[in-house]
Amino acid sequence: MEKVERVIEEEYKVRLDHAKGFGDIYEIVKETVKRSLGEYRVGMMLYLDDLPLQLGAYYSVGTNNIVLNRSILNIIEASTQSKQIVNAFVYNILLHEYLHALGYLRETKVSQLIQKITEESFEETHIATELGRNGPWSILKDVPINMFETPKRLREVVKNFEKTDTRYIA
Repeated sequence: MEKVERVIEEEYKVRLDHAKGFGDIYEIVKETVKRSLGEYRVGMMLYLDDLPLQLGAYYSVGTNNIVLNRSILNIIEASTQSKQIVNAFVYNILLHEYLHALGYLRETKVSQLIQKITEESFEETHIATELGRNGPWSILKDVPINMFETPKRLREVVKNFEKTDTRYIA
């Protein structure tokens, strides 16, 4: 059984490290949550918006919308040359909001579930697991984020975010 777990961890690691966009990362989020918690939801949409720098993303209860802070994402991309780090950050942010969308509204419970899911899905030393343990903001601890203030742009929808053949309304 342990060998199977390592193969699954390696598969998720390779897929996350080489993910080419939000849709690829979100597929991993859904799969890891389903594997760890047995829960699943379809019909989500992702928007990018320039939010206050203290906010990574949010989910509005009762909707199918996740809004990701484009400014923070730009700061992460500017502060590292590592696609692996950027993808792990996006994975953790989307995982957090997806758990809210599944009905987990208490931040302490969501943090516990993120740690559980990342530890079960990735090897212990993978950046996604480290961010799951320490929080995604931990990679910004030495970055003066206030220097990156940008003007507010229009909110944009991320096309092809959820790759599913299942209709939202059956």
